[in-house]
Amino acid sequence: MRLLSAERPIVTNLIRDLFGNPFRPVSFSPAWRTSTVLALASQMYELRDFSALPILADALQDAGSDSTGVLDHCRGAGPHARGCRVVDLVLGKE
Repeated sequence: MRLLSAERPIVTNLIRDLFGNPFRPVSFSPAWRTSTVLALASQMYELRDFSALPILADALQDAGSDSTGVLDHCRGAGPHARGCRVVDLVLGKE
């Protein structure tokens, strides 16, 4: 299957959502897994609705996260899907 030029950025962003940038690995501290962070991530994962990712970024920041890779990803435009690397990190689905 050949991608149309308009589809390439969408597919590229989706791949980044799932796998990240191998040249910029993100670190994730288990201490950031507060009850609020876990509840938000669980809800997004189960409902497949990732519109609350910016709220998850705020909750992670409140939990002590200063990882620009994690926070920027959550606040980015997406697309985001089940298998989102940040949600999976929060839920321990590495």
